[in-house]
Amino acid sequence: MGVMNSFNDEAGQINSGNGKYRVMQVVLREKFVGKGSKNFGEIEDLCNRQYAEGYRLHTFAQSTAGSTGFGGGDRTVCNLVFERID
Repeated sequence: MGVMNSFNDEAGQINSGNGKYRVMQVVLREKFVGKGSKNFGEIEDLCNRQYAEGYRLHTFAQSTAGSTGFGGGDRTVCNLVFERID
């Protein structure tokens, strides 16, 4: 499988390789009404899935980017690095 085939742009970038590390990205989307993110649980689900596959969270970093699309608002980009548990 090529590197580009390991990504899923609809749910962030998901790397399903079998190496020592997996690098993934989740874009948190704001709720249309209210506060918080409507897909925040996606990070927890992602962490639990990786743990079940033998990986632990090694590094978590986030950044914020403005959006000019419908509804505007900022987007929070979360980058996660998982390390294989030996």
